[in-house]
Amino acid sequence: MGKSKRGTREGNDRRKGRKGSLSAIAGRHQIRWETSKTAQTEKEDSWLFHVKIMSCSCFGASSTKRKGSAGQDHHDIDEILLETTKHFSFNELRSATDNFHTRNKIGRGGFGTVYKGILKNGVEVAVKTLSAQSKQGAREFLTEIKTIANVRHPNLVELIGCCVQGANRILVYEYLENNSLDHALLGSRSENTKLDWRKRSGICMGTARSLAYLHEELVPHIVHRDIKASNILLDKDFNPKIGDFGLAKLFPDDITHISTRIAGTTGYLAPEYALGGQLTIKADVYSFGVLILEIVSGRSSAKENWGGTQQKLLLEWAWQLHEEGRLLELVDQEMGEYPEEEVIRYMKTAFFCTQAAANRRPMMSQVVDMLSRNIRLNEKQLTAPGLFQDSRREPSLKKSTDDTTSTSHQMSSVPVTITQVTPR
Repeated sequence: MGKSKRGTREGNDRRKGRKGSLSAIAGRHQIRWETSKTAQTEKEDSWLFHVKIMSCSCFGASSTKRKGSAGQDHHDIDEILLETTKHFSFNELRSATDNFHTRNKIGRGGFGTVYKGILKNGVEVAVKTLSAQSKQGAREFLTEIKTIANVRHPNLVELIGCCVQGANRILVYEYLENNSLDHALLGSRSENTKLDWRKRSGICMGTARSLAYLHEELVPHIVHRDIKASNILLDKDFNPKIGDFGLAKLFPDDITHISTRIAGTTGYLAPEYALGGQLTIKADVYSFGVLILEIVSGRSSAKENWGGTQQKLLLEWAWQLHEEGRLLELVDQEMGEYPEEEVIRYMKTAFFCTQAAANRRPMMSQVVDMLSRNIRLNEKQLTAPGLFQDSRREPSLKKSTDDTTSTSHQMSSVPVTITQVTPR
């Protein structure tokens, strides 16, 4: 589990540390804050607990929920965490963040707030507090740990440790000086960082390589499920690192797709996943294609701010410009000088990634080659992108991690339409 197909010594070392973490996430829906112990011995219960995790809800399996006390709950949580990551006390993290002072607040997600902290040894960290009162926050806490606790890649955020003490659920990451791509590129113009083409292309390439690693080198493969600008963090040199694995899913080699309820962010969702709940690694590929267009244009995909009075989504407007031979009009004027041929290549690669049919989208290793000019783009094979639109115009769908084999009512509360853009 967790091995790299390259078979290097580093991969062998990682395999030893990943065995618990990757196998555990596969059945994360079997872990509940209310889970209790049976009347068996502690040794037997521990064994059953790990077998239950391996039962793999990724396959659509389900089990009966059991309820118990919070004290028993903590025992199960600690049993997992002790195998995978370093523990911090609440007092350590409170001290590191100056009692979670607002001046140290550097970000906020759906289920928690992120603070900058300095540990006693002088190491700067990002401290993410999660709501233990929220079932989704609890799930994301466990999922994050079990997914990336022992995964190392230059373009993945490193999880340093965690805190499980009382009602506190806290994750500790490496600190990245330039915050998120969303903050650096898509925030208010007064706060934006000047990103030239060298930096932007590097962000695209680094993100593509890390996704190729997750999708194709790790076993089981990992699908992130929430690739977006705010989850791409930037270090002091603007190297990208993918963060927030709270919605991640595992894909064993023999599984082609998972039927699951929808989770993610409107504007980045692949249409087949948004409407049918059919999740494959190609959902991440679609999201990455949208991300490329955001990086090139400097505009958010979640807002209808393109096409003048027509109010088109970013992908829809980009495709129209492509059809009309005006693709360079999409480029962010704040970027300065740029190599036109290379920028066009990046945008066309984005179109390959966002094709309506998932099976026509490239693998991420192929995307890396496309961006690197290692393979020729065959535009005759390019088909129109698929568009998912939430008619309520809200930036995010409700996050859910419950797998299911039925999708008949998944979107009942979110009116949506799917459109395949046709050539003009």
